[in-house]
Amino acid sequence: MSAAGRDDELLETVARKQARKVRARRERRPELLRGLGATGIVGWSIAIPTLLGIAVGVWLDGRYEGEYSWTLTLMAVGLVLGCVTAWYWVKQEAERD
Repeated sequence: MSAAGRDDELLETVARKQARKVRARRERRPELLRGLGATGIVGWSIAIPTLLGIAVGVWLDGRYEGEYSWTLTLMAVGLVLGCVTAWYWVKQEAERD
């Protein structure tokens, strides 16, 4: 990419962020509350799949005796799924800025 292309991209990014800041001030949405909301969304998007994995794992462990723990396995799967979901959400928000 040429220097002029990078400059144009930088100017476009700065203009987009400035417009967003002006819109937020006009709508009186404090950035602190937005940040807290984002933190809550990220937390819940990790916690819910993890807890669901634990619940299903406990149920499976109670029904089927086995060498491996369904609870630990599904907890790990839920945690990974939740982290991927949170990462995707944060990435989308960052691109929106």
